[in-house]
Amino acid sequence: MSTGDVLTTRALNRATLSRQLLLERERMSAYDAVEHLAGLQAQSPSPPYFALWTRLVGFQPDELAQLLLDRRVVRIVTMRGTVHLLTARDALDWRSLTQPIMETDLRGNTQHSPHWQDLDFAAVAAHARELLAEEPRSAKVLGEALAERWPGRAPSSLTQVARNLLPLVQIPPRGLWGKSGQPTYVTLDDWIGEAIPSNPSPEDFVLRYLRAFGPASVQDVQAWCGLTRLGEVVDRLRPRLRSFRNEAGRELFDLPGAPRPDPDTPAPARFLGGFDQNVLSFADRTRVLSEEYRKRIFTKNGLIPQVVLVDGFVCGRWSLGRDKGIATLAVEPFEKISKKDIRALEKEGAELLRFAEPTAKGHDFRIDW
Repeated sequence: MSTGDVLTTRALNRATLSRQLLLERERMSAYDAVEHLAGLQAQSPSPPYFALWTRLVGFQPDELAQLLLDRRVVRIVTMRGTVHLLTARDALDWRSLTQPIMETDLRGNTQHSPHWQDLDFAAVAAHARELLAEEPRSAKVLGEALAERWPGRAPSSLTQVARNLLPLVQIPPRGLWGKSGQPTYVTLDDWIGEAIPSNPSPEDFVLRYLRAFGPASVQDVQAWCGLTRLGEVVDRLRPRLRSFRNEAGRELFDLPGAPRPDPDTPAPARFLGGFDQNVLSFADRTRVLSEEYRKRIFTKNGLIPQVVLVDGFVCGRWSLGRDKGIATLAVEPFEKISKKDIRALEKEGAELLRFAEPTAKGHDFRIDW
């Protein structure tokens, strides 16, 4: 598992896979999984469904869709200033903790700053809250309504102010499996019916990250959430944490009783959805993604493709297509894959096709070498 206090890359890989429910599928509700995983990446509607499918026994899309409809989970901008799917409780706590990220955007957004000159941000946010209390609105409709009060300002720039200063949630049908539609917003506290806490605990925030992703460095925690100066928080937590080092000598922290499996623990083939947090939540991603392959999947447009794990590490990407009623799962490997691992991918891929394309006339799996 470790040599002294040093955790090898492979040991870190197995620890993270264990926390991320990727060593074996868990018998866990979708709600409990979203909470355990410290939220799910949700820049587009489908990734949370693929994330839960690959982690849970018998997961069906309707379970997550119903949680959204029941307002038990929400889609909201938090960590790194990106949309995440969180439990309502975590959203209430974490939106205010990540507010500094939004304020940084207000200070440095070059696209919108020309339209923000001498603008009263607080007044814009207050009016936006009033408008959204009347009825949910899309970004475009909200911006146009705000521009009636502030003529001459770009509606999109006014909406950006509201996005940065208000806890806006994307409400259904956005985020429902098989549904489409542009994001429509209300404020989190109105949607949930609870006030946002004024003093959520940054210590609990860091502990939740370590539970879901550890062992990890301070830099890893900061890469996950987008905040800085978390070393001060970790220092306050030191008496409650166990310390390790990686092979490069960087200090890592973890919960004392958290699982750290043997590095030789088998890791099954897995298909991860786009933007999966397993490849986005570390400053040092080498525990799951080599630097060589990082350059192949991190694009300039910020889109993170669906990737394949073999023996716990990213080794390719995958895509779904449909032609004349036949659904095809295509895997593009980045390296040579053994026949044994190809068979494992074929078996897992067949399950993925049944999940994602249940109405197709037929299913096809192929490797695009």
